[in-house]
Amino acid sequence: MSVSASRPPRRSMLLLRERYILRQLFLGLVGITSGAIALIWLMQSLRFVSLVVDRGLSLRVFLQLTSLMIPSFLAVILPITTFLVVLFGYQRMSGDRELTVMQAAGLSPFQLARPAMACALIATVLGYILNLWLVPVSYHAFRRYEFEIRNRMAAFLLQDGVFAQLSKDMTVYVRKRDRDGVMHGVFVEDDRQPEARATIIAERGTMIVVNNQPRVVLFNGSRQEIDHHTGRLNVLTFDRNSLDLSGSKQADREVRDASEMSLSELFHPDPRYVSQRDWGKFAVEGWRRLTSPLTTLSFGMIALVAVLSGAFSRHGNIKRPLAAILSVVGLMAASLMLQNLAGRNLALIPLLWATAILPAIGCALWLFAPRSRQSGKKASHGA
Repeated sequence: MSVSASRPPRRSMLLLRERYILRQLFLGLVGITSGAIALIWLMQSLRFVSLVVDRGLSLRVFLQLTSLMIPSFLAVILPITTFLVVLFGYQRMSGDRELTVMQAAGLSPFQLARPAMACALIATVLGYILNLWLVPVSYHAFRRYEFEIRNRMAAFLLQDGVFAQLSKDMTVYVRKRDRDGVMHGVFVEDDRQPEARATIIAERGTMIVVNNQPRVVLFNGSRQEIDHHTGRLNVLTFDRNSLDLSGSKQADREVRDASEMSLSELFHPDPRYVSQRDWGKFAVEGWRRLTSPLTTLSFGMIALVAVLSGAFSRHGNIKRPLAAILSVVGLMAASLMLQNLAGRNLALIPLLWATAILPAIGCALWLFAPRSRQSGKKASHGA
């Protein structure tokens, strides 16, 4: 009766210890990941500051645009932050003798590692949600929003007396702009057609929107072009002329990037938008989305091996954590190299899976198999 009555409290104590470790890991994961995302977001958003300073973009639109990049940042750094949380979280508990007390209480390496494995598994599931759904959707929305700002909204933000470069091949100057939107002294340098570069001058103009594209209607002006065959200057005067202010002839359609495509679109690309020579790169992007979340498990198991394997040192041991960090850096470098090589040779795609999952299997065997063998030997001797 006393033995059976003591089992439930021991089981409940084990659950309490695991919940305690898991809560510490989750709090650390949220804190480190949030800080890393804030730092990366700040660094990446600096390239959009010019839209606020030079073109008068509102702070609300700026925050909406840059916040769409956060899922991409999270998908990249989540395996790294999970590794750091497991490594330093268990290292802290080892330094505070918490792991020593738990081991003395009879907890096996598997029982000690179970909270970290649960944390890594949850991060892996979150990684799949990000890679397969949230990142493509948010990045597609980001590109469309950026496209709208740069190629449509910028045309309405022309400043008086400033040469506004709407794109790399179009510059617009407005001497004065009335409150009702009428522009006076309009100068346009249009280099969208290299063989027919034009300089347009008009007394006044006004802005309109046609088919969701900005256009300016110019009055009492001239269009000057140089004939490349004769070298003569051709001047065409007009009373009224309409000019498209899109960045280029390709501005009417958006070229989709691999990062914003769904998994089915990556494995079965549309020949109208993707060249056949790039099909391999798109397929590698699809396999990367399937394999990269698994690296979270591998990184977490590497951290567990670094902390739970080997004898406890009162003065700490820097060699095993340093070896774990170098191992993770090596795996990340190998993964990037394999992605580049697999784009040219699809036969290397199985190596992406091997790099993602084999470290987790190897670390699990290293950490758990010796204890099982020892227990098997003790059982045989007792028999």
